[in-house]
Amino acid sequence: MRELIIPAGLKAPCRAWLVVLLALLSAAGCEDRSYREIGAQINTLTKPGGGPPAEAIAQLARIGRRTLPQIETAMHTASPRGKSNLIMALDAIGDPEAAAIVQHFAVYDASAEVRTACEELLQRWAAAGDRRAGPAARRSRG
Repeated sequence: MRELIIPAGLKAPCRAWLVVLLALLSAAGCEDRSYREIGAQINTLTKPGGGPPAEAIAQLARIGRRTLPQIETAMHTASPRGKSNLIMALDAIGDPEAAAIVQHFAVYDASAEVRTACEELLQRWAAAGDRRAGPAARRSRG
C-alpha cells in the first residue's frame, strides 16, 4: 500500500479535509464481492456435481433479496433439477418480489415438474398470511 503524502504547506483544517476526501474516494472504489459469492452459490445449485444444495441455499438466504436478479437469470438456462434447487432458494429467501419470478416459471417453463413446484410455492406463500401472501395470491390467481 502506498503512503499518503500531504503537502506540508497546507494548513491543518485543509489537510484534515483532504484526508477525509481521499478516504471517501478510496471507499467509493471498493468492489462489492457479493455478486461473485451469489454466482458461486447458484453454480452449486445448477451445475452437475455442484454438491449438496442445503448450504448454498442457506448462503443465498443470508444474502437475501440481492440474489433475486442473478437467480432469475439462472432460471432461464438451468436444468429442471437446477431450477428446482433455485425455487427452493427463492422459498428460503422469502422475499415478496420473488413471487413475480416464480409466477413466470409457473406459467411458461417447459418442465411440468418446475411449473408444479412454482405453483405449489405460490400457493404456500399465499396461504402463509405474511408479507409474501399478497404478491403470491395475486400471482397464483393468474
